[in-house]
Amino acid sequence: MKRIYVVGTADTKGEELAFLADAIAATGSSVARVDIGTRGATVPVDIPASEVAAHHPDGGGGVLGIDDRGRSVAAMAVAFTSFIQSRDDVAGIIGIGGGGGTSIITSGMRALPLGLPKIMVSTLASGDTAPYVDVSDIIMMPSVTDMAGLNRLSRVVLHNAAQAIAGMAAKPAPAATGKPALGLTMFGVTTPCVTAIADQLRANYDCMVFHATGTGGRSMEKLADSGLLAGVIDITTTEVCDLLFGGVLPATEDRFGAIARTGVPYVGSVGALDMVNFWAPPTIPEKYRGRLFYEHNPNVTLMRTTADECRGIGEWIGTRLALCDGPVHFLIPEKGVSALDIEGGVFFDPQADAVLFEAIERTIKPNATRRVTRLPLHINDPEFAKAATAAFLDIARQ
Repeated sequence: MKRIYVVGTADTKGEELAFLADAIAATGSSVARVDIGTRGATVPVDIPASEVAAHHPDGGGGVLGIDDRGRSVAAMAVAFTSFIQSRDDVAGIIGIGGGGGTSIITSGMRALPLGLPKIMVSTLASGDTAPYVDVSDIIMMPSVTDMAGLNRLSRVVLHNAAQAIAGMAAKPAPAATGKPALGLTMFGVTTPCVTAIADQLRANYDCMVFHATGTGGRSMEKLADSGLLAGVIDITTTEVCDLLFGGVLPATEDRFGAIARTGVPYVGSVGALDMVNFWAPPTIPEKYRGRLFYEHNPNVTLMRTTADECRGIGEWIGTRLALCDGPVHFLIPEKGVSALDIEGGVFFDPQADAVLFEAIERTIKPNATRRVTRLPLHINDPEFAKAATAAFLDIARQ
């Protein structure tokens, strides 16, 4: 029978951990109390810290008995992630913690499948939660007061958290059925293209569009790694520009990694590779002063990529796609890569685009499964969307 895992440091948060677990059990749910502390539990637990720590690559000795708190927290995070991934009876997971506990527990939560209920009751939930949530579906719930013993407010917060996780675990979302899922990437400057592709494929695919803001690309690739996507139409690869040149919406070094690992059918393009994203003008690095900029809105400023930068971008993308053994078809729109890179547009630069296109063609190493096709079209031309749709359907059939 599946259980709700209730996780916390039972040495410093034992009273709160026991209260939360009892509140969940009172709903009729089966509970597993898990200790991730390092100094001995003060309340009964079902899974002691020593059992969790044993999942560290260096065994329990690599976690427990470390004098340095930072190293101890980092080691327990590794152990807990391995531990929770090894369980096959998780109906949901809820954690409580301050800085250390939140870091440990959310590390494990992020490794669990999307859709599995996850709640983190934390003293850090009202601040910047990006390092803890990343591209997962963790629900961060503010504890409001610190966890230093129960009080009239913390009892209410923990009771509500208990009801939430029990309800989600008792009534899980039905398994996805019907049309296979398709991941697409979009930016404002490629919206006409991606919208048209989705419209053409929606009858047969569940089209999931991701905003190419760094987290969008990572979210899409996480789904691909999880086996939840039947294909990817990666029109908007702009996150690479920010990664290479210090923009604020970067990909990670693992961009395209899921495509290589899974072999999922992939159609890609050069959408918005003409720009690097920064916030308001005062935030732009001094080294870029004097470059060509476009104020997208008062908070976002776009910088046109140069020919040299485009060469680096093209080589970075091509080199990574060359590692893909699955079907890849990369489309190049020769008349422009974004709504700004069009004849008469502020970022129109055919010379820079030509360098970009050549670098991709040279490094992607076309073969029987990797193709590059040039089209005498702009990326937002309706005919380009039709070509991208046809390219995907062709490799999906294969």
